[in-house]
Amino acid sequence: MLDRIDRKILAILQADSTIPVAEIGKRVGLSTTPCWRRIQKLEEEGVIRGRVALLDPKKVNAGVTVFVAIKTSEHAEDWLKQFADAVNDLPEVVEFYRMSGEVDYLLRVVVPDIEHYDVFYKKLIARVALSDVSSTFAMEQIKFSTALPLDFAGD
Repeated sequence: MLDRIDRKILAILQADSTIPVAEIGKRVGLSTTPCWRRIQKLEEEGVIRGRVALLDPKKVNAGVTVFVAIKTSEHAEDWLKQFADAVNDLPEVVEFYRMSGEVDYLLRVVVPDIEHYDVFYKKLIARVALSDVSSTFAMEQIKFSTALPLDFAGD
């Protein structure tokens, strides 16, 4: 379980992981060393999985987001491994989920334009047999956050 100070530290790091430990400590009421120990413990326990830079998709020419819904009649483990391997080899796929309900898998794909999406699609279907693929292009991103809610991680 995470205590109040851990949650404050995590909230700060989720907003900006470049803030110096001394500043984080000041904000949560700890000196630098105990704050650093808490951060290290959160990393060791896997609560903090990594620290990354968030890029502007348009500035790296990946401004088109496509949600790809896949339905399949294949549910064998070897097929799923082949499918997962194919998806993991395609850098355009930034998120990949196995779903409940009518859609079996959902991908979030980023590309520069529709032509590049078509190239991606052809690479995907060349690697694995898919029975029903539906692509939906995002018109506008209204909310985006990598920050997870911490209210559920309470004492």
